[in-house]
Amino acid sequence: MVVPLVVIEEVDRFKKDQNENGRNARHFSRIIDELRGRGPLVSGVDLDNGGKLFLTVDTKTVMGEKAKIDLSINDNIILGAAISSKEAGENTVLITKDINLRLKADVLGIPAEDYGTKDVSLDELYTGSRTVEAEEALLTFFESERFLPLQDLGLEEVLPNEYFIMQQPGNDRRRVLGRFDAKKKGVVPLTNMREGIWGIYPKNIEQQFAFDALMNDDISLVSLVGKAGTGKTLMAIAAGLERTVGDEKYSRLLVSRPIQPMGRDLGYLPGDVNEKLGPWMQPIFDNMDFLFGQYRTDGSASYEDLINHGLLHIEPLTYIRGRSIPGQYLIVDEAQNLSPHEIKTIITRAGEGTKIVLTGDPYQIDSPYLDEVNNGLVYALDNMKTESIVAHTVLTHGERSALSEAASQLL
Repeated sequence: MVVPLVVIEEVDRFKKDQNENGRNARHFSRIIDELRGRGPLVSGVDLDNGGKLFLTVDTKTVMGEKAKIDLSINDNIILGAAISSKEAGENTVLITKDINLRLKADVLGIPAEDYGTKDVSLDELYTGSRTVEAEEALLTFFESERFLPLQDLGLEEVLPNEYFIMQQPGNDRRRVLGRFDAKKKGVVPLTNMREGIWGIYPKNIEQQFAFDALMNDDISLVSLVGKAGTGKTLMAIAAGLERTVGDEKYSRLLVSRPIQPMGRDLGYLPGDVNEKLGPWMQPIFDNMDFLFGQYRTDGSASYEDLINHGLLHIEPLTYIRGRSIPGQYLIVDEAQNLSPHEIKTIITRAGEGTKIVLTGDPYQIDSPYLDEVNNGLVYALDNMKTESIVAHTVLTHGERSALSEAASQLL
């Protein structure tokens, strides 16, 4: 691995930032400083994985002479080092997050790749459910026994808490829903939704899957991925209210979201901490208004009463580091705007008896440093889907309004 000296200068610009870029810059500097103890970096030092790291100041002008590109630009100096390495006979690949730098490298014949965590195409993303064919006798057996051994469906590769639509061949109206229980090694029925959840009823099969995971105390981490208007946040809050205020299973409902603006940031907001957070948390309050408007009867409590009694807490994720959160129902909205490092920090805060729900849309990322597959939501899903305490559902059917659905499809 060859690191041009100009990269150190580029990283140095971010070291004082109090964000993900700043943390990564400081972490990178500590790693490089530690490697200095192994010998001169310019001569190359051995890495733990068997490779070697070189810090180079070689910026031959071959690039300026042949490609007519300005070598006073840092990105071009990095590209010049890659060209020098290739002309020296090395098998060279340029690793960069900069799309334009990758385009320049391609023009000059230098292989270039993106970097980050393990990439998962959204088309290949685990959906959390599948449709399988099942004969009438098998469906009848499942309905009566409320259990179906996995081998009866002829499946081998099944993830914990994967959901099934068991469909009778040739009969579109005959289908039964179920969830794979890894402990029982078979398919079990979904949670009964006849009475609704805090006044909310599932409007499609995907929402039935989501509510089953949200209401299941054996599942400690639930991820809901879907476009705008599919009901992710509303269902999560409704289930949280039901399990906290209704069933008193959890001591508090904690709802949070990252402080990430869409478009240009307005800057600092006036007022105390609650007044500053008001605009950021307004989407949560909108869902609360809807739920309590649906559920409220004469004399019933409002969500302001729940906040005053400590049963409901709405806060940003800024101050979560170092906390321990036991026995609570934690909802993290807009989790696609979190980095893998931040999502790990949040999930590791969970104490005994805490349930965490992550909601988000990987296609609507406001952070300039994240993309569809390297955000915290997709990272957590891809790395934790094999755990028996984790469930996931992809929501594709918009239920907010006909206008919202049309906009999601066409814009």
